[in-house]
Amino acid sequence: MLRKIEVIRLFEYSGGKWKNKRIHILRLDGYKDRVAAMYGRTMEATIVHHIYPAEAYPEYAWCDWNLISVSMATHNKLENRTTKELTKLGCELMERTIPGVNWRKGKK
Repeated sequence: MLRKIEVIRLFEYSGGKWKNKRIHILRLDGYKDRVAAMYGRTMEATIVHHIYPAEAYPEYAWCDWNLISVSMATHNKLENRTTKELTKLGCELMERTIPGVNWRKGKK
């Protein structure tokens, strides 16, 4: 079931704090698209996606477990780029992610 999230753009993506966090997550994930890897594909990641959208869940915005490295193609599959709403795949990823649980633990 798709969940429509009404949001106001509050998250600052051009600030230094986000730029540092983005690099941290990309390094943590080895610059690999973690969603593509779930389906057996290898793709380079250049984007960090909020699994739980930052505007709807500001309390999770900076948590490593809520951030995932993806390619532009995957990001477009997770989020409608016009409306900024999660797609079915984006909602499925969110539903599989337990808040506060480090899903990277033990993964390379």
